[in-house]
Amino acid sequence: MSDPTTDRTTDPTTDRTTDQATDKATDPAPVTVLGLGLMGQALAGAFLREGHPTTVWNRTAAKADPLVADGAKLAGSVAEAVAAGRLVIVCVTDHHAVDALLDPMSGHLDGRVLVNLSSGTSGQARETAAWAARHGGTYLQGAILAAPDGIGTADATLLYSGPRAAFEAHEPTLRVLGGGTGHLGDDPGLSSLHEVAVLALMWGILNGFLHGAAVLGAAGVDASALAPIARQGIGTVTEWLSGYARQIDEGVFPAFDSSLDTHVAAMVHLLQESESLGVSTEFPAYVKAVADRAVAAGRGAEGYMTLIEQFRAPSVVRAPSVEGGEGASE
Repeated sequence: MSDPTTDRTTDPTTDRTTDQATDKATDPAPVTVLGLGLMGQALAGAFLREGHPTTVWNRTAAKADPLVADGAKLAGSVAEAVAAGRLVIVCVTDHHAVDALLDPMSGHLDGRVLVNLSSGTSGQARETAAWAARHGGTYLQGAILAAPDGIGTADATLLYSGPRAAFEAHEPTLRVLGGGTGHLGDDPGLSSLHEVAVLALMWGILNGFLHGAAVLGAAGVDASALAPIARQGIGTVTEWLSGYARQIDEGVFPAFDSSLDTHVAAMVHLLQESESLGVSTEFPAYVKAVADRAVAAGRGAEGYMTLIEQFRAPSVVRAPSVEGGEGASE
């Protein structure tokens, strides 16, 4: 029975009292997920596992079937999905798909926090944030640094940028997606900047591994033989990163271990070995070309991080502009 002076309820089966307002405040918050590709399904699944009332929408509705079986509500339209809660998660192909999805929703965003977990550029994130603000919404850009099967685990990292107050208001819900949840700052473009920086690192590592595997493969050695050695090498380089980052920030590049000139000599060996085995020299030739420019600029006696100046410079070869995909979701 209820005591009107305290708004507390006594449970006759346990003789315990509970604060109804507190219980209501701690109930899992409703959340909407727009886009049910592999990542979108993983996001919605994580919310469902933690008891969040989850509304989903996807252009191909059948992709929601497993989620609906687990308790999700399938919205019949984007507008219906957006209306279902104050926190709206978008995870589609790219920012072009985000625009196509959300432009018709300009009259439905009042009071809502829009969290965009789709990939894009920092400029696109800022543009979408400004659009959301004009239509009464608050915008957070997110970057997912995890595979779909890692979502909802302590190891998954998701980085957000945009108004801190909006992040903090929904942090408990967003933290469901990964233990490595963090806020980078109020500039909505920051998470996209960090995401592309990590992608550059990932592709650099993977391309180096692929070239090494090609060299070994041409000599009859399986790639599986390279994997444990590569893991050890990557671990060693990882230990160098903090010190190297300080060198970049300070603009001083001492050759503690070896000079750039020494590195260039080793690059020649990789080129020669690749050529002799009939393996493409495109990757090592690019690496050496960057180093050669630094040597020509008189930086050969400095450490490897002096190459940052080459990466900061405008491109020598300009790549063609590539437009994003067209679909709003899978």
